[in-house]
Formats: sequence, structure tokens, C-alpha cells
Amino acid sequence: MAELLFDGLDGGNPLAYLAALGTLRTTALAWPKRNAHLHWSNAQGGWRPCLSFDGDVDRDAWLTAVDQSLRDKTGQTAFSLADDLTVPCPAFRAASALAAAHAVAGDRRQADFLSAFGSEAVESEVNGKKTGEIADTAFRTMSGAGHQHFLGFMRALVADTRVEHLKKALLTPWQYDDPVENHAMRWDPMDDVRYALRWRNSSGDPERRKRGAVWGANRLAIEALPLLPTAPVKRRLETTGFTQRKGRGVVWTWPIWTVPVGLDVVRSLMSLPELQNDEPDRRALAAMGIAEVYRCQRITQGKYRNFTPASPA
Repeated sequence: MAELLFDGLDGGNPLAYLAALGTLRTTALAWPKRNAHLHWSNAQGGWRPCLSFDGDVDRDAWLTAVDQSLRDKTGQTAFSLADDLTVPCPAFRAASALAAAHAVAGDRRQADFLSAFGSEAVESEVNGKKTGEIADTAFRTMSGAGHQHFLGFMRALVADTRVEHLKKALLTPWQYDDPVENHAMRWDPMDDVRYALRWRNSSGDPERRKRGAVWGANRLAIEALPLLPTAPVKRRLETTGFTQRKGRGVVWTWPIWTVPVGLDVVRSLMSLPELQNDEPDRRALAAMGIAEVYRCQRITQGKYRNFTPASPA
């Protein structure tokens, strides 16, 4: 088997972790016969993802295939649902029915994204009153305030990310030299920029139009969402990997494994109940090849959500 080690991605960073999952999923879609697997290697002071394939692989040819797959418009239909996930339940139900028809025909991509975005089976609530809109994913970080649009930013990243952005996000330490404006999903702890801690008001800082983001990582991270779907639980909508903890609010927990596994196994690992314990059983997880577990908080600052730096659980 051939292997690619991604020095640019650190498994302890929420955005980088999602980018690694998105890389595996995109590769599996682009090269379905190459049996793509992912595992993590402790290298250069962090957990780095390693992608493996059957047979030999040329790195540039692989990057080109990933870039082409990310540009395939048939996999992006769900991004045009609206600008944000404030979608009326009937409209989402209609989109889901159409996606289900495509899934029956063999293309699950739209259905997988919609199940990751939310569900019309549970209505969102504001101050205890139902809004008539879908409850949505815990990964949603914005809803239109300040001209920041969750699905709109996805479309911008699809349009503007090039193969060179993917290459530097995966293979080199992040320089944060891409413009932030309209191109950051707010999954990186570095996206939590507060006016009280900065020289300028971040909402009008001209520097954010020049640098501060990693487009390639954000674009690949979007592709990880179908591996972390939502599901109705009693009267709430839950997102895979997330729990509500007393005194800590909403937290996201994810595993680091050292044995190469394929896409279906990764889906299972994301939903392991043991990960959600206050103190996961390291011995039980080690028997499954899981060497570390990371946990971070999702916090709300004003009208936006951000993710904190992760720590081992």
C-alpha cells in the first residue's frame, strides 16, 4: 500500500480533524477502487493523519483527483438549499424527498449532506416557541448575522478553493495566508477573534480581507459533515459526537486511531458511546485501536458560535 502523511493537519485541532475526515471521504468518492484508509501517526509534536491506498500513488495525480471531485456540482446540490439553515420544515422535507430519490438511484451525496444539516422532524425553538424551521446541526456556527451565512460560505469556498489551497493545507504547516472574509466556517479555534482582545474591531478589520484563514482546510472539512449526521432523539435533534455537559455547555468529542480503517468504519468510530463518557475507558478504546480522545467546547459569542482548543479527554 502507498501512504500519504499530512504534516499540515493536527488531530487536536477541530478544523484540521474535519479536514482529515473530508479528505478520506473525498478520496473514497474520487477513487472508489483504490480502497482508501485513514489512520493517525504521532509525528512532529501532534497526531497527523495518514491516508493509504492499494497500489502505488502519485501525490500530484491524487491532488488533482481530489480537486476534481470537490468541483463536481452533482455533489453540491445541498449547498444551494438556502443561505443559512433557517429553512422552513416543508421546504426541507421537499428537498429531502428529492435527495432520497437520487439515493435510490445510487447517488447519496445530497441525502448525506441534508441529514448532516438537520431534520424537519424536530422544529427549532426560540425562547420556548417553535419557529416552523428545522432544528439544525451542532456544527452550525452562523445564521446570517453580520452577513455571515453558513451555506453561503460553503458555496464561496467551493467556488474559490484551488488545488494549491488543498496542497498547502495538507502538506505544510498552516500560514493562515488566505482571506477570512466569507471563507471561514468558524471551526478553527483561531476563528474566535474578539474585539476585546484585538487592536481593531474584527468585523471591520481590513486585514481579514487579506489573510487569516486556510481555505483548503475549510473546503475539505465541509466534506466531513456527512460522517457526523444529525438524528432526532426524543424531542431534540442531536449531532453525532456532541453532548450537553453540566457546567461546560455543548462539547464535541472525537477519536484518534492508529489502525488504517475505511470510510464505513470511520462512521462507526464517530458514534461510539464510550467516547461520550466523562472519562472514556482508555483500555477498552485501545482494544479498538483508539490511542487518544479529544474534546472541545462549542461556545457562543454574541451572534456567532466558535470552537475552543481541544484537550485530551
